[in-house]
Amino acid sequence: MSFIILGFITGFSLILAIGAQNIFVIEQGLKKQYVFLVCLICSISDLILIFLGIFLFEYFKIYFTKNVELVFNILLFIFLIYFVYTKVRSLYKRSEINFEYTNLSLKNIIIKTLGFTYLNPHVYSDTVFFLGNFSKNFLISQKYFFGIGASIASFLFFFTLGYLAKFFSNNLINSKVWKTINFFIIIFMTVLSSYVFVEIIEII
Repeated sequence: MSFIILGFITGFSLILAIGAQNIFVIEQGLKKQYVFLVCLICSISDLILIFLGIFLFEYFKIYFTKNVELVFNILLFIFLIYFVYTKVRSLYKRSEINFEYTNLSLKNIIIKTLGFTYLNPHVYSDTVFFLGNFSKNFLISQKYFFGIGASIASFLFFFTLGYLAKFFSNNLINSKVWKTINFFIIIFMTVLSSYVFVEIIEII
């Protein structure tokens, strides 16, 4: 039980950092679009990566070279730039935003969620490398409990984040408010893109 608690606290402390994935979850909650699916994909993805890190840390340490990290950073940078571009375009749309019934492709939302999850190198550094390295000397049973605790933290965090945003969205059904939210998202994503670009330069 102590290793479940340790895993929970460690996992929760890592995931609390604000990033592109968390912003995306909040956005979908505010728009009331596929909230459960988005939270589920993020949570299950974290679970997979956590256990990959715990049981295959040595394997990933060998194959995750600087070149692989560079590829992930470039892909993430392109993904973020495109996301910022779509947000800027949305600022100039005159139509009212309908949070309840906006037509959004299920395929599109799945691709975006997977993109914000698996194209983010920091997700790998936090789950695979940090948790894997931290637990490398644990006994096999302790690794299981530690991974379960960290996974519970991810499920709790993402579903709380998504549904809290959905709960408060009733106070935000206003196009001007939503454009303001988009503006701050654009600023955050642009800063994040700059940070990823700097990391690419440093690796090169």
